[in-house]
Amino acid sequence: MTDPAPTAEDISKDRFFERVASLAQEMIEAHGREFTMGTLVLAARFIADGKPIGRPGKPQA
Repeated sequence: MTDPAPTAEDISKDRFFERVASLAQEMIEAHGREFTMGTLVLAARFIADGKPIGRPGKPQA
């Protein structure tokens, strides 16, 4: 049995995952695993709590 063709949503999610993975690798190389994990966990926490991500008063990109 073959897998069904990926949907547009599947493709979009894959692209975002690839971008996050690339950014995480770049962060690890620049600042180490602990910094990277802490940053990603903090971002997840902000998302879960419905808080804006970024520095207060700094325009969002």
